[in-house]
Amino acid sequence: MVRLRLDLAYDGTDFSGWARQPGRRTVQGEIEEALGKVLRVPEPPALTVAGRTDAGVHARGQVAHVDVDAGTLGALDSRHRRTEPLPGLETAEGVAVRLPVLGRRLTGVLPPDVRVYGVTVAPEGFDARFSAVSRRYAYRVCDAPGGVDPLRRHEVIWYGRPLDLGRLNEAARTLLGEHDFAAFCKKREGATTIRELQRLDWVREGDVLVATVVADAFCHSMVRALIGALLPVGEGRLPVDWPGGVLTRAVRDSGVRVAPAHGLCLEEVRYPEPGELARRAKETRRVRTLSR
Repeated sequence: MVRLRLDLAYDGTDFSGWARQPGRRTVQGEIEEALGKVLRVPEPPALTVAGRTDAGVHARGQVAHVDVDAGTLGALDSRHRRTEPLPGLETAEGVAVRLPVLGRRLTGVLPPDVRVYGVTVAPEGFDARFSAVSRRYAYRVCDAPGGVDPLRRHEVIWYGRPLDLGRLNEAARTLLGEHDFAAFCKKREGATTIRELQRLDWVREGDVLVATVVADAFCHSMVRALIGALLPVGEGRLPVDWPGGVLTRAVRDSGVRVAPAHGLCLEEVRYPEPGELARRAKETRRVRTLSR
């Protein structure tokens, strides 16, 4: 078996999120089905993803891995349509020769709202989910009185009141660091809500404000809940210390409204050097507790 790293992007507008669901169109479902067609295997290979995005959320820098039989990859030949593995393709070098063919074939069968733009042989110890050291998201909000540019309506939300950049950044600073983010997460059985929020800041690009959010990992709905807590501060309706107060209580607060999905985009997933991949994956799997 050969582990492949897939770098991909998608417009989440018409997807019911990343994860495969019966009777629903999902990113995972589309890519796995495409892999099954291209590789001509009876059962599509299963993908492991860096971060499972919700319905409507976009990705520009998503990463996944898939384990594929080397002989199956060897059978790929765009010119002669070989059905037998080519000699020597059991080696990593031989497999790498076929990866451009796989990438082109996937482009030919995938719908236009999802693209696999990179296929490489993964280094030893690589796990798309557990080896990651950070994920970077961007959230885009327009506060122009006339609303969002219609050409950007699928990636930018409209906020009907003017937002103050200084207030947004002042409130955001109170959330940085390693904390229990239970107040901003949907709890899942057996999962921790302790995360390290490494960056949260805002910049204005004309009528659009862009929040950059970086953490070692995120729990369910965390980014959108953080944004939802900051927006009323930005308009002056809540004090700048309110989000930090919500954080310290570590219980889900009814005052935190989850921001709309379509303003959110996964921009980048970062990994350590190849020699650190397995160690990082082992470290990530441990259940974290806060050190006091």
